[in-house]
Amino acid sequence: MVCARAALGPGALWAAAWGVLLLTAAAEAQRGRKKVVHVLEGESGSVVVQTAPGQVVSHRGGTIVLPCRYHYEAATHGHDGVRLKWTKVVDPLAFADVFVALGPQHRAFGSYRGRAELQGDGPGDASLVLRNVTLQDYGRYECEVTNELEDDTGMVKLDLEGVVFPYHPRGGRYKLTFAEAQRACAEQDGILASAEQLHAAWRDGLDWCNAGWLRDGSVQYPVSQPREPCGGLGGAGSAGAGGGASGGVRNYGYRHNAEERYDAFCFTSNLPGRVFFLKPLRPVPFSGAARACAARGAAVAKVGQLFAAWKLQLLDRCTAGWLADGSARYPIVNPRARCGGRRPGVRSLGFPDASRRLFGVYCYRAPGAPDPAPGGWGWGWAGGGGWAGGARDPAAWTPLRV
Repeated sequence: MVCARAALGPGALWAAAWGVLLLTAAAEAQRGRKKVVHVLEGESGSVVVQTAPGQVVSHRGGTIVLPCRYHYEAATHGHDGVRLKWTKVVDPLAFADVFVALGPQHRAFGSYRGRAELQGDGPGDASLVLRNVTLQDYGRYECEVTNELEDDTGMVKLDLEGVVFPYHPRGGRYKLTFAEAQRACAEQDGILASAEQLHAAWRDGLDWCNAGWLRDGSVQYPVSQPREPCGGLGGAGSAGAGGGASGGVRNYGYRHNAEERYDAFCFTSNLPGRVFFLKPLRPVPFSGAARACAARGAAVAKVGQLFAAWKLQLLDRCTAGWLADGSARYPIVNPRARCGGRRPGVRSLGFPDASRRLFGVYCYRAPGAPDPAPGGWGWGWAGGGGWAGGARDPAAWTPLRV
């Protein structure tokens, strides 16, 4: 070693010293970065995060635990100096703060205030309890644990039980930009579906020959019964294990979200209230639908609410009714010939003339709302006169015993 050092000379020694410093700096920089690969348990002061493989599943209104535990050399460093942070992945390179804790100091952010808290099941538990789950909670969450020297992260995916439904507004098909599709789903009690949700719906039999936006900005559509007008008999453009003659999810890829226009695939989950069909004494125009539902302590149901009632509450009614967007639809759980086909689903009559008296109405009553007109009541005008007087103003409706 002495001979080698003497042979190197002063210049070479300075170069070797700078090399060691650069390697040390690079190692420190790597240590300070957020890591996805877990550090080795044998490292001094290391943190190792463990989260649930796969995903956890809940429903709207439910309570769920996002599991996250960490291993930490508590004999060397106390847990009080560990920072726990939960974030939600909103884009591949963007995160939204959910919850942070440092010792006794805890804080939830945004819509998670009052709903998120640590489970606190002993040392090393960083699991997050999330109450009153919303549609917007769906997605991937990152659990980060940091001490003075190390940090590590784990990922948890929160999935929701629910139903995917295609949607286009009264203006017709292929009228929505990406932002308009987001708003349309929200107005119908939903969110834009993910590619995973659409693929699961296709496996469950969803067949829809119109392309729609998904939440990642891609445009796709599911084909369970392959045919020429719907992308042919499979092959290129299909995705999933079922691509080919058995159908698949046709994929247009990522489109220009401000200029190109398509339909939307929306997703909704469990209903906290109830959807019911209201049949007045005679069919009503769309203008009378809101008054009829309001007299029952309810509102006209949205499209997503009817789909959720059909899928999750098994609502089956072979009678078309108005919905909040001006469309007329009806839910079929048990298919029969006179009710629109051999497969279950929500049948649509499109957007009829709103002035025509063709339908009853599907209403949605929120939890705890009273029913001012229980069974045995109908709708009409006080003072008698029946229907002989011709047209009547729906604003004058009152509940009448029938």
